[in-house]
Parts: sequence; structure tokens; C-alpha cells
Amino acid sequence: MSKPITKITPNAGVFYDNDPQDELITLNLGPTHPATHGVFQNVLQIDGERIVSGVSTIGYIHRAFEKIAEHRPFYQITPLTDRLNYCSAPINNMGWHMTVEKLLEIEIPKRVQYMRVIVMELARIADHIICNGILGVDTGAFSGFLYVMQEREFIYEIFEEICGARLTTNIGRIGGFERDFNDIAFRKIEEFLERFPPVLKEFEQLFVRNRIFIERTSGVAAVTPEEALSYSWSGPILRATGVDYDVRVVDPYSSYEEFEFDVPVGTSGDVYDRFMVRNEEMWQSLRIIKQALAKIAKEPKGVFHADVPAFYLPPKEQVYTNMEALIYHFKIVMGEWETPQSEVYHAVEGANGELGFYMIHDGGRSPYRLHFRRPSFINYQMFAPMSSGMLISDAIINMSSLNVIAGELDA
Repeated sequence: MSKPITKITPNAGVFYDNDPQDELITLNLGPTHPATHGVFQNVLQIDGERIVSGVSTIGYIHRAFEKIAEHRPFYQITPLTDRLNYCSAPINNMGWHMTVEKLLEIEIPKRVQYMRVIVMELARIADHIICNGILGVDTGAFSGFLYVMQEREFIYEIFEEICGARLTTNIGRIGGFERDFNDIAFRKIEEFLERFPPVLKEFEQLFVRNRIFIERTSGVAAVTPEEALSYSWSGPILRATGVDYDVRVVDPYSSYEEFEFDVPVGTSGDVYDRFMVRNEEMWQSLRIIKQALAKIAKEPKGVFHADVPAFYLPPKEQVYTNMEALIYHFKIVMGEWETPQSEVYHAVEGANGELGFYMIHDGGRSPYRLHFRRPSFINYQMFAPMSSGMLISDAIINMSSLNVIAGELDA
């Protein structure tokens, strides 16, 4: 077969030299195709059902969050982070607050750190439920998705009990939480630890040994550790290749070094391994939450934030009735307190990988420069090259296994 013409024009067929029968078709996969799981586009050159080459294009919901954040005080940046990976928004919130705390050198009480661990691990489970459930849908198995979605809703009920919101949570504060977990929240967390394992086992029984699912996913989009590292992959898809890298272990935060948990890794880096890694991570998250509850029980009750009055918002009821509290609230929200000139980077283990916040601060009300390391943006760049030679149906489940969240992709 002769080489194709290198110049590709949008919405036009690409022809091989000298042979009119070797015609390639240009297919726009996205930005509004339901199988793309978000507003992004892949311009594919296909030969029948097989992908010859492709170009990924993003930016359809680009909202300039980094530039907006550079004009906002610290607290007004938190809602922006919600809209990155909205499937596990609390991890984004916690990561940002920890970044500011590193800048301000705030020491967080142990009980608060354990509370954060609970919230972040619940968010990780909710995110993996979405990814693995949808992966089942994309391979033609809808039942498993229905089995686990009700458990994600229960996690959202816990979030609602803690902070009043479900999806875009704006949860927590610089230094801790806005309020303590009430008895209902603790009771629901314990209920979740009892009700979720049987559901997760049933979910696994539908997929792990399912011949059709294995044939659809095993060996598909296999990635070597060297390839994954060369593209700066992180998170479950990197660990699926066999690379044992988890920010919670390599650079612990929120006292993760005190917890006992395993970091699951795969062997082949294919779609099936990514599914299995995420499944096992849900079991490990349950294990971590149980330990966190036990550790909280040993800590003094009623502690839910650090002693940093210059950056911790006063209770709302005081703001309504006390002039001094109102002044404090205004000064904190508007960024009127002095802050150090410094350069900090803090990363947490997001559901999709290393979620980092790189901030250069000049001491003003807002960050001088702020960059979000969004794992979906990093992970997605390999999609087009690795799709070359795949069938379209395999490319769809490959995309699903990468768990690309459009909000985190574009920022």
C-alpha cells in the first residue's frame, strides 16, 4: 500500500497516492457524540472500521479558570476547583486548601486530617463508580451501572449532610471544615461501609469473570510502563501498567502515612487492567475510611479546624449579629490579610491521578500565577496516538477507561 497524503483538510476524504480505492474517511468523533463522555473532539481518519490516524482537539468548554483565579482571593477560588473533576469535587477542594495551607504554614489538627481523608476517599469511590459503571455501559452491559449508581447517590447524601451540597460541594475551609460532622453524617458513613461491599462484590461478579467483557477489554489499548511515563501519566491508568506510584504513598498528606492500605497495580496496562485497578482501589478506600473513623474516635471531639482566625471564616450566625465577626469575614473573603511571598506546589492523589496546584504568590490579595495540574489533561494527550490501528468500538472503550472528565481537561 502506498503512503497517504500527509496534508489533511477537515471534512474531506484523504486519498492514497495513485490508488483511488484506498480512500480514507474523516470521522468527527465528538464534540457532541454521546460516546465521548464530554465536550471534546477527535478527528479520525478511518479505513472502514479501523482508525488510521487521529487528532484530538479540546477547548470546547475552556473557561480560563487559572486566569480567573489569578484575580480572586483564596476563598473565591475554591468554587472554581469544584468545576474541574466534578465527579470527585471534594478532592479538588481539599487539594486547593492544602496548597494555601502550605503557603501560610498552617498546622492542621489530626482530627481534621482524618475527616479530610474520609471525604476524599468517599469522593474517590464515587468517581470510580462512575468510570467503571460507564465502562460497562460502553461494552454493552447496562445492569452493573444501575447496581452501583444508587451507592454514588448515597455518597452524595453524606456530602449533603456534611456541607449542604452534593456535586459541586465547595466543601471545607482553609484550615479545616466549616462545621463538624454531625451524628447523622457519621451514622451514614458507617451505614455506607456496611451496605457498599455487597454491592461492589455483586458488581464484580457481573464483570470480572464475564467472558464477553474480558474479550472486549483484555489486550485493548495496552500501554507499557515506559510509554505511560513518557506521557507523564499518573493515577489508576499508570498503575495499571505496573508502575507503583501513588501520591498518598510517595508524598503523604493528611496523615496518609499512618494508614495501612495497598496500592493495586496491573501488568499489561490494558482496559481490563484499568478496570481492575479502579475496582481494587474502591476496596482500599473502604479500608482507609474504616481506619479514619477509628482514629477520629481517639481524638478530642469538636475539633474541626485549625486555630487561624486571620484565615478561617467566623460562624455565619456571628457574622449576622456581631460587627467584629462581620469585619473579619469581609477581610478574609476579600483577601485583606497579609500573606507571604512564596512559590508552592502541592499535589494530592485525585481519582484520575496526580492533581497538583502550582502557585506563585507575591503577597497580594490573589495568586500572582496559578496552574492546575489536571490529570485528565495529561492523560488524554496519548489517546489519539494509541488509537492508531484500533477499531472504532475499541477506541470508545479506551476513552471510557481513561475516564476523561471534560471540566478537568479544559479548565
